[in-house]
Amino acid sequence: MEFYAEEGKNLSSNNSTLVLPALSIGNVGQLAVDLLVASLRAERIGCLDDPNVVPCVGNNAYWPSPPGDLALPLEVYESSPDGLALVQQRSPVVKGMMIEFARNLANFAAVNGKKHVIVLSSMEFGRWQNIDMSSGSQIHYLSSSNSDGTDDHCEKQGWKRLPEYNPTQRMWKHLDDLAQNSASEVEELPFEELGDEDYYASLPYAALFSCFKAKGVKVTCLLCYCSEGDNIPDAFHLADAVSKALGLKPNSSHGNEGGSWTVPFSWKSVYGPPPDMSLF
Repeated sequence: MEFYAEEGKNLSSNNSTLVLPALSIGNVGQLAVDLLVASLRAERIGCLDDPNVVPCVGNNAYWPSPPGDLALPLEVYESSPDGLALVQQRSPVVKGMMIEFARNLANFAAVNGKKHVIVLSSMEFGRWQNIDMSSGSQIHYLSSSNSDGTDDHCEKQGWKRLPEYNPTQRMWKHLDDLAQNSASEVEELPFEELGDEDYYASLPYAALFSCFKAKGVKVTCLLCYCSEGDNIPDAFHLADAVSKALGLKPNSSHGNEGGSWTVPFSWKSVYGPPPDMSLF
């Protein structure tokens, strides 16, 4: 993985917290990072190039009158007033190369002095076994702070540790072995087939969690359950969780009272124009 800085810009060692998505159902993590970049008016300082990510290119996602800047698969942003760096991922990882990609990203974070990484992702709603809305929160978390995945700061926010996390379960142990092994990823699993108990550890956030942890970088995964469809409300929910975790005040430093979120310009065309009402 190589970092290419834009002209006159470079990574700041003062921005020690890194926020990034792990691609999953509904793309909620990516949408939440979009909200953070737009609302914090984060500055794009460069891009990452990794052979394990599918190439793509598109228009600037955030501003109504873009100066011809192209959006690339892995972009790096910084919000220096918040001490925050963000990576936005716009295309999937090549099949079978998730561990290799996660290792590369963990190396990038460690070499550039990142002390805390927050991974944003989603899980299939149909897998949610024990639905408990008594706290009013649908956020689950997983942290490297303790061996059992718990974190006092997350608990104080009212979030619940992902109950399906078990570091002794075979898939989680397999991930840890791969994360600590510098050899190339072995596609063949040491067991014949995946069962329901392997679902959570098979998702991209789990590979990132294991690789950051193996590098000695504190990592917190913020997770929500969702279904495919309009996942914009889920993205606001996940972005709110990041704001609580880091004490951010979106837009408040730019003259807007109340800290409201800024909707990225590209979202205006997500579902196309409204229907022709004369049809009804």
